[in-house]
Amino acid sequence: MARKSILVVDDEKNQREILETILSGEGYDVTTASSGEAAMKFVADRHFDLVLTDLKMTGMSGLELLKSLTDFDKSIIVILLTAHGTIDSAVDALRLGAFEYLQKPYDSEKLLETVSRALKKLTTLDAEIISVSPEMDKVKKLILKIAKSNSTVLIRGESGTGKELIARSIHKNSLRSNEVFQAVNCAAINENLLESELFGHEKGSFTGAVSDKKGLFEIADGGTLFLDEIGELDIALQAKILRALQERQIRRVGGVRELNVDVRVVTATNRDLLHMVSEKRFREDLYYRLNVLSIELPALRERRTDIPVLMDYFVKKHTRGTNRKITFSTDAKRLLDDYSYPGNVRQLESALERAILLCEDDTVTLDDLPPEMTAGGGSVSSSTADQFKLPPEGVNFEDVERSLIMQAMARTDNNITKSAKLLGLTFRTLQYRLEKFGYKKDETSGTDEDLEA
Repeated sequence: MARKSILVVDDEKNQREILETILSGEGYDVTTASSGEAAMKFVADRHFDLVLTDLKMTGMSGLELLKSLTDFDKSIIVILLTAHGTIDSAVDALRLGAFEYLQKPYDSEKLLETVSRALKKLTTLDAEIISVSPEMDKVKKLILKIAKSNSTVLIRGESGTGKELIARSIHKNSLRSNEVFQAVNCAAINENLLESELFGHEKGSFTGAVSDKKGLFEIADGGTLFLDEIGELDIALQAKILRALQERQIRRVGGVRELNVDVRVVTATNRDLLHMVSEKRFREDLYYRLNVLSIELPALRERRTDIPVLMDYFVKKHTRGTNRKITFSTDAKRLLDDYSYPGNVRQLESALERAILLCEDDTVTLDDLPPEMTAGGGSVSSSTADQFKLPPEGVNFEDVERSLIMQAMARTDNNITKSAKLLGLTFRTLQYRLEKFGYKKDETSGTDEDLEA
């Protein structure tokens, strides 16, 4: 197994050297950077399992670096070191996704123990699909079946259902598990820059290209590349990805050489790609190239037996390292159990993290939960649910769904934002369903400012 790689970031040379000596002595592959900006350049060129960074630095701070690292690659684990720690900065660091927050002067044994725990988490993170439901049991069995192949995988599911976790689990259970897992959100990067991010570029190929840069296909060579929100790609870039998959070769922006790459590609979307194909917004040949193997992720409301298990997991996660014993008032517990979670697992974790930070005496009440939950926008009361009785002969669920959506749109004069509130859905989830039912963009109104999950 390859040595675990660690990037040490500190603007003080002697601190970098001390950390390099300690970590190298334990057999880690250590690289040092004198600033957050330099660290991001290193990360763009190669994979690191862990980043150890000072909090207070000239230029980009440790917190700013943490956010940039998380946006770039969620698989990188970050530990912050500081002599200027406060409770507020500690909370900020943990909320942004830091694994741990250590005060200077640090004890070398404590440091190494923390690094060891962090890297142990890295080896188990990809397999943590927390579930007891039969729906997710089918998904886990499917993952084990398809993981050993090198075929492309398309993961479909609503926003917040855990598509990246599934992609990581596929990688973890594959023959490439000791190699790089690289993730990118295709919707989060400007389309003019995305080609460079994926395929790299040569020095001078465009304004700002001051040096050669490897793309994610190169960085993930031998491993797995996860392309999230694949439905957001423009047609021109779709063609280049299709060629990379078919030929197993790429060409950097501004380059003339073909570079061989051995990458397993896993993609995900919350959109109806076949519908996009029919509208000529997604290439049919790319769709079938990506959809060799597919996984459908159920929404959280479709696997309600997982809610108590996930609650327990997230409470432990967000109280780790403390002595807090979180309990829930009867009303708060009932709401969390019954809520429809339009934002799925991501919304549940966010609500619990907020509640844990705000609750007094370690008891979560309704006042500690997000307003959109307590206002009833996404929950279904027993009286409301009782209005919908399943007839003996059954129903066509898609017809029922279409009818309710059309009623909501008619009531709100085709405003997606207001209709989403009526239906307990996020803006994007309703937009996806409207596209599925043939609604055109110019027939609807509304924004996703306050409803996007």
